[in-house]
Amino acid sequence: MKQTDDKVGGRLGLAQQLCFALYSTSHAFTRAYKPLLAPLGLTYPQYLVMLVLWEEEDVTVKEIGARLQLDSGTLTPLLKRLDAAGLVTRARDSGDERQVRVLLTEAGHALRARAEEIPKRLAEAIGEPLTAIVALRNQLTEIRDRIGAVGAD
Repeated sequence: MKQTDDKVGGRLGLAQQLCFALYSTSHAFTRAYKPLLAPLGLTYPQYLVMLVLWEEEDVTVKEIGARLQLDSGTLTPLLKRLDAAGLVTRARDSGDERQVRVLLTEAGHALRARAEEIPKRLAEAIGEPLTAIVALRNQLTEIRDRIGAVGAD
């Protein structure tokens, strides 16, 4: 039986699932970023790390992980590659040897100027007014926070 109607499958129909719409949209975003980030030599996860560092340069690995909701096992290889590319440096915190601080290099700072057009180009690809994009982002952030609070119980 061919399923052409969203109502087929009832509540468990794939097309009915908000989670799948978000999941597949997330993949579409990652694919859209790929050609924009390639000239910068960054992957999408590396770009997210750089966004954190362009906002606040001198942060710990733990702080970056909290901001990006990534564990250290995922974040450490990203930081190693950014370090090898000459975009960041990592050093033990002089006040707490257990902490590793991450700093931008000159090349890391310079890369920011080359990345400035990326949000604009993504907004153009979305094809919605900026006010609608901001409203959607805010709504998704609220949903994420509410769901995160439920998962924390």
